[in-house]
Amino acid sequence: MTTGAGSRDTDGLKGAREHRVRTGGVELCVAELGDPSRPTVVLVHGYPDSKEVWTEVARRLVDDGDFHVVLYDVRGHGGSTAPKPLRGGFTLEKLTDDFVAVIDAVSPDGPVHVVGHDWGSVQSWEFVTVQRTEGRIASFTSISGPSLDHFGHWIKKRVARPTPRRVGQLLGQGAKSWYVYLLHTPALPELAWRGPLGKRWPKILERVERVPAGDYPTSSLPRDAAHGAWLYRDNVRARLRRPRADAYAHAPVQLIMASGDVFLSERLYDDLSLWVPRLVRRTLPARHWVPRTRPDQVAAWVSEFVTANEGGAAPREHMATGKYADRFGGQLVLVTGAAGGIGRATAFAFAEAGARVVAVDRDAEGAARTAELARLIGAPDAWGETVDVSDEQAMEKLAEKVTREYGVVDVLVNNAGIGLSGPFLDSSTADWKEVLDVNLWGVIHGCRLFGRQMAERGQGGHIVNMASAAAFQPSRALPAYGTSKAAVLMLSECLRAELAGQDIGVSAICPGIVNTGITSTARFTGVDAEEEKRRRKRSSRLYGLRNYPPEKVADAVLRAVAENRAVVPVTPEARGARLLSRFAPKALRAIARLEPPL
Repeated sequence: MTTGAGSRDTDGLKGAREHRVRTGGVELCVAELGDPSRPTVVLVHGYPDSKEVWTEVARRLVDDGDFHVVLYDVRGHGGSTAPKPLRGGFTLEKLTDDFVAVIDAVSPDGPVHVVGHDWGSVQSWEFVTVQRTEGRIASFTSISGPSLDHFGHWIKKRVARPTPRRVGQLLGQGAKSWYVYLLHTPALPELAWRGPLGKRWPKILERVERVPAGDYPTSSLPRDAAHGAWLYRDNVRARLRRPRADAYAHAPVQLIMASGDVFLSERLYDDLSLWVPRLVRRTLPARHWVPRTRPDQVAAWVSEFVTANEGGAAPREHMATGKYADRFGGQLVLVTGAAGGIGRATAFAFAEAGARVVAVDRDAEGAARTAELARLIGAPDAWGETVDVSDEQAMEKLAEKVTREYGVVDVLVNNAGIGLSGPFLDSSTADWKEVLDVNLWGVIHGCRLFGRQMAERGQGGHIVNMASAAAFQPSRALPAYGTSKAAVLMLSECLRAELAGQDIGVSAICPGIVNTGITSTARFTGVDAEEEKRRRKRSSRLYGLRNYPPEKVADAVLRAVAENRAVVPVTPEARGARLLSRFAPKALRAIARLEPPL
């Protein structure tokens, strides 16, 4: 192997130092950015891409993480030459030769951190599990590309014991892998890529994957895709039939799973911990091409993982625990009304699952305290923000700040609310306005501002609106409060229908009597100040005796997002009222005539 020196700007990576590495009868086009004395991160692209798929991630790693970033075109792609003949020239063994040649050239004296996407991840699994690279790889981040050996064992295990669930998993992944069968057909893929598919591919990515237009894909795409078909032909059938029994990772692995990936099932990684002793899992609500659609999040996670493993410390994400640790790790969650009660419990539940949390409340000290505790519980980061959700302009400024400083919200929890009790005829216009401004308009502002950002990003998300059992349980004592929550429920149902096509889920959570501080601040109309004070104390006592903890509501919120549930009654009385509203509405109306014991 020899290296050819030289330096020039690449089309998509301005300022990169480009040179060539010769190995195994091919010349690899290698680009470097950043200070070579810093930790080296090698980005390996997939199919049918070239190294330019990493442009935005590379820039962030250099500018924000201060890393030495290396990108190279896989043989037969971009600026690298193709093997002759093509058949047999793309085996995992030869791809490993190429990788070793590259890291020997760019980091001869130290190990490198590898990041692979799609087929870049598939071949990088080979790199991190073969003996000859042991000690040369400090960490590996896998994105949307499994090990063919692990995949082969996954198939064999399900074929050997074909339970209905396992058969379903096999059939599901088989359907997702439709393109693999086509790529094995002789000549057809090459004709398609050099013809109409190659011309239309950029528009397909923009429309289906929401990949932004720019320097990707490059003009070499038709040739790259035609050559890359041999990645599948040279490796897939051989490895799936005879997977290696020693495919154990000798470096820490970070797995980033795109929940909206149309090519890969999350079930493929069920047994991964058997092969990877040191594993960190992340889930990103996105489609397949996350290096282009979510470069901010990918770069942030890579930076954290590299830094942790460069210094020998365990990544903070190991602190994430609980049922949903894999589902929400690293996601950005914003919770309103987070200074206490259900809002604080929800912020803590997401923090425990490894999410980044924005705690919002008009109580600045309470929001800051929630953020501080969320970091201690397990959130990689958390911030407290002060805002009155009923103030449209303040909410607009909050949305701009959150997007600018923290990113687009993945999960929005509109929880802020106030209580008002009293007969309709004793409630003034001001009373109604106050309740509707917070309980309804606060939700509308949140959905409109943050929901629009989710839709424009085009990678899905979830909105949770805190309604109440009062939304479907009429009460003579809660006309204003019940109306506001019923409106939130209907708004949620309408939004769910509208946003479903954009992979944005909407859930309405409907608790009953929960032991929170809302009763201590609730207002009672039609009575004097002394009687209002007595009723507050009485209602707080009743809620305390019921003692249904807000943590159970928080659990219901996480479950609703994870399972994309539409309407979630939480407490027994809420579930009972929901059933009565459907099957015995007359009974519910009779109950509504009763006067509350206050």
